[in-house]
Amino acid sequence: MTRRPSSRTAAGTLLFAALASVLVAGCADPSDDPRASDSGTPDGGMRYCPSPQEPPIDPSVPCISQDPAQKYAENHAYRQETEIGEEERAGAQGKADALAEALKGLVGKPVGEVEVRAAAAAALGLEPADVEYRAGTPGKVLKDVVVGGGRGKVCVNGNVDSRGNATAEVAGRTMDGTCLPGLGGH
Repeated sequence: MTRRPSSRTAAGTLLFAALASVLVAGCADPSDDPRASDSGTPDGGMRYCPSPQEPPIDPSVPCISQDPAQKYAENHAYRQETEIGEEERAGAQGKADALAEALKGLVGKPVGEVEVRAAAAAALGLEPADVEYRAGTPGKVLKDVVVGGGRGKVCVNGNVDSRGNATAEVAGRTMDGTCLPGLGGH
């Protein structure tokens, strides 16, 4: 016995074919991109800025920097701290001292993330969920842990290093909105 396709199957096949042809036909020509015009190269693409040994170009012509140090700085700009004033720094120093003491109280004890967040939150006047936490080396005692939290652009970040030394400092929030700087580049 041979099965014939139902009208639903035939309609679905036709609809799929029609959508596929529209999608394929709808591909844009890259030269239609308004960003590609006036970029200073004959083909409309971006170009590299001249090196110090090359003649300068018209400053209105956009270009991509070749300077590795500048590229590195641009790539890691999200990690930069916002500026905070001395008054803001001094106002949060008490919380930094409290966080350092809270972390010192946990050193040498078998604590995990929940306990560290709770102690940091109590010292900073935050909820545990508002404390940023990063652990380096898992183990039975607290070490290689970084925490941070704050309100507005002022953060207090604490650290327990691999030897069990606990410290805390006042810092500006990073450009990407966190208290703890990101670990790597984009």
